Amino acid sequence: MIRKTFGVLAVAALVLSVSCKKENASEKISQENVEKTMAENAATGKLPVIEFDKTEHDFGKISDAEKVETTFTIKNTGEADLIIINAQGSCGCTVPDYPKEPVKPGESAPMKVTFDPNGKSGEQQKTVTLTTNTKEGSEKITIKASITPKAGATSAPAMH
Repeated sequence: MIRKTFGVLAVAALVLSVSCKKENASEKISQENVEKTMAENAATGKLPVIEFDKTEHDFGKISDAEKVETTFTIKNTGEADLIIINAQGSCGCTVPDYPKEPVKPGESAPMKVTFDPNGKSGEQQKTVTLTTNTKEGSEKITIKASITPKAGATSAPAMH
Protein backbone atom coordinates (compact mmCIF):
# COMPACT_ATOMS: atom_id res chain seq x y z
CA MET A 1 0.00 0.00 0.00
CA ILE A 2 2.80 2.41 0.92
CA ARG A 3 4.64 1.51 -2.29
CA LYS A 4 1.53 2.18 -4.39
CA THR A 5 0.90 5.55 -2.68
CA PHE A 6 4.54 6.51 -3.10
CA GLY A 7 4.39 5.54 -6.79
CA VAL A 8 1.26 7.65 -7.36
CA LEU A 9 2.84 10.61 -5.58
CA ALA A 10 6.03 10.25 -7.64
CA VAL A 11 4.04 10.21 -10.89
CA ALA A 12 2.00 13.23 -9.77
CA ALA A 13 5.17 15.14 -8.88
CA LEU A 14 6.69 14.27 -12.25
CA VAL A 15 3.56 15.43 -14.11
CA LEU A 16 3.50 18.69 -12.17
CA SER A 17 7.17 19.41 -12.77
CA VAL A 18 6.84 18.65 -16.50
CA SER A 19 3.70 20.78 -16.86
CA CYS A 20 5.36 23.69 -15.05
CA LYS A 21 8.41 23.38 -17.25
CA LYS A 22 6.19 23.35 -20.35
CA GLU A 23 4.44 26.53 -19.22
CA ASN A 24 7.73 28.34 -18.67
CA ALA A 25 9.06 26.97 -21.95
CA SER A 26 6.04 28.31 -23.87
CA GLU A 27 6.62 31.77 -22.41
CA LYS A 28 10.28 31.56 -23.36
CA ILE A 29 9.45 30.29 -26.86
CA SER A 30 7.03 33.18 -27.30
CA GLN A 31 9.76 35.70 -26.43
CA GLU A 32 12.22 33.80 -28.60
CA ASN A 33 9.75 33.90 -31.50
CA VAL A 34 9.44 37.67 -31.20
CA GLU A 35 13.22 38.04 -31.18
CA LYS A 36 13.57 35.59 -34.08
CA THR A 37 10.94 37.44 -36.12
CA MET A 38 12.66 40.75 -35.45
CA ALA A 39 16.05 39.31 -36.51
CA GLU A 40 14.56 37.82 -39.70
CA ASN A 41 12.86 41.12 -40.53
CA ALA A 42 16.11 43.02 -40.06
CA ALA A 43 18.04 40.50 -42.19
CA THR A 44 15.56 40.63 -45.09
CA GLY A 45 14.97 44.37 -44.83
CA LYS A 46 11.22 43.69 -44.61
CA LEU A 47 10.02 45.57 -41.58
CA PRO A 48 6.66 46.63 -40.25
CA VAL A 49 5.90 50.34 -40.40
CA ILE A 50 3.42 51.77 -37.92
CA GLU A 51 1.11 54.63 -38.87
CA PHE A 52 -1.52 56.22 -36.64
CA ASP A 53 -4.73 57.93 -37.71
CA LYS A 54 -3.60 60.59 -35.19
CA THR A 55 -0.64 60.91 -32.85
CA GLU A 56 -2.34 63.34 -30.47
CA HIS A 57 -5.82 63.62 -28.98
CA ASP A 58 -7.13 66.62 -27.05
CA PHE A 59 -10.10 65.85 -24.80
CA GLY A 60 -10.65 69.58 -24.30
CA LYS A 61 -12.24 70.74 -21.05
CA ILE A 62 -13.27 67.87 -18.80
CA SER A 63 -14.31 67.45 -15.18
CA ASP A 64 -11.91 65.70 -12.82
CA ALA A 65 -14.80 63.32 -12.06
CA GLU A 66 -15.15 61.83 -15.55
CA LYS A 67 -12.96 59.12 -17.05
CA VAL A 68 -12.56 59.67 -20.77
CA GLU A 69 -11.31 57.46 -23.57
CA THR A 70 -10.30 57.73 -27.18
CA THR A 71 -9.27 55.25 -29.84
CA PHE A 72 -6.17 55.51 -31.98
CA THR A 73 -6.15 53.42 -35.15
CA ILE A 74 -2.86 51.66 -35.81
CA LYS A 75 -2.07 50.67 -39.39
CA ASN A 76 0.81 48.50 -40.54
CA THR A 77 2.06 49.94 -43.84
CA GLY A 78 5.21 47.81 -43.83
CA GLU A 79 6.11 44.42 -45.26
CA ALA A 80 6.16 42.30 -42.08
CA ASP A 81 3.84 41.62 -39.14
CA LEU A 82 3.71 44.48 -36.65
CA ILE A 83 4.12 43.26 -33.09
CA ILE A 84 3.34 45.60 -30.21
CA ILE A 85 5.35 44.13 -27.37
CA ASN A 86 4.10 46.60 -24.77
CA ALA A 87 2.27 49.91 -24.39
CA GLN A 88 2.82 52.00 -21.26
CA GLY A 89 1.18 55.22 -20.11
CA SER A 90 3.37 57.97 -18.65
CA CYS A 91 1.41 57.66 -15.39
CA GLY A 92 -1.11 55.33 -13.83
CA CYS A 93 -3.95 57.60 -14.93
CA THR A 94 -3.33 56.77 -18.60
CA VAL A 95 -4.13 53.18 -19.56
CA PRO A 96 -3.70 51.83 -23.09
CA ASP A 97 -5.50 48.73 -24.38
CA TYR A 98 -3.33 47.70 -27.33
CA PRO A 99 -3.56 44.86 -29.88
CA LYS A 100 -2.03 41.66 -28.49
CA GLU A 101 -2.00 39.85 -31.85
CA PRO A 102 0.32 40.78 -34.74
CA VAL A 103 -1.06 43.39 -37.15
CA LYS A 104 -0.55 42.02 -40.67
CA PRO A 105 0.84 44.25 -43.46
CA GLY A 106 -1.95 46.47 -44.81
CA GLU A 107 -4.21 45.83 -41.83
CA SER A 108 -5.35 48.14 -39.02
CA ALA A 109 -6.19 47.63 -35.37
CA PRO A 110 -7.67 49.87 -32.67
CA MET A 111 -5.87 50.94 -29.52
CA LYS A 112 -8.09 52.39 -26.80
CA VAL A 113 -6.57 54.84 -24.32
CA THR A 114 -8.42 55.63 -21.10
CA PHE A 115 -7.55 58.71 -19.03
CA ASP A 116 -8.67 59.12 -15.40
CA PRO A 117 -8.29 62.79 -14.38
CA ASN A 118 -9.27 62.20 -10.73
CA GLY A 119 -7.00 64.28 -8.47
CA LYS A 120 -5.59 66.33 -11.35
CA SER A 121 -6.33 69.90 -12.40
CA GLY A 122 -5.36 72.37 -15.09
CA GLU A 123 -3.63 71.54 -18.34
CA GLN A 124 -2.45 67.95 -18.55
CA GLN A 125 -0.43 66.16 -21.21
CA LYS A 126 0.28 62.43 -21.03
CA THR A 127 2.01 60.02 -23.39
CA VAL A 128 1.70 56.37 -24.28
CA THR A 129 4.91 54.67 -25.41
CA LEU A 130 4.60 51.60 -27.59
CA THR A 131 7.46 49.10 -27.72
CA THR A 132 7.34 47.55 -31.19
CA ASN A 133 9.30 45.53 -33.70
CA THR A 134 9.58 48.52 -36.06
CA LYS A 135 12.92 49.96 -37.14
CA GLU A 136 12.63 52.65 -34.45
CA GLY A 137 11.62 50.15 -31.75
CA SER A 138 9.25 52.56 -30.00
CA GLU A 139 6.51 55.02 -30.88
CA LYS A 140 4.70 57.68 -28.85
CA ILE A 141 1.23 59.12 -28.88
CA THR A 142 -0.06 61.97 -26.75
CA ILE A 143 -3.30 62.87 -25.00
CA LYS A 144 -4.19 66.28 -23.56
CA ALA A 145 -6.94 67.69 -21.39
CA SER A 146 -7.86 70.81 -19.47
CA ILE A 147 -9.25 69.59 -16.16
CA THR A 148 -11.73 71.53 -14.05
CA PRO A 149 -12.72 70.51 -10.51
CA LYS A 150 -16.10 68.79 -10.23
CA ALA A 151 -19.02 70.89 -8.99
CA GLY A 152 -18.99 71.28 -5.24
CA ALA A 153 -15.26 70.65 -4.92
CA THR A 154 -14.63 74.28 -4.12
CA SER A 155 -17.35 75.92 -2.13
CA ALA A 156 -17.97 79.63 -2.27
CA PRO A 157 -19.80 81.39 0.58
CA ALA A 158 -23.55 81.18 0.14
CA MET A 159 -25.26 84.48 -0.69
CA HIS A 160 -28.69 85.18 0.80
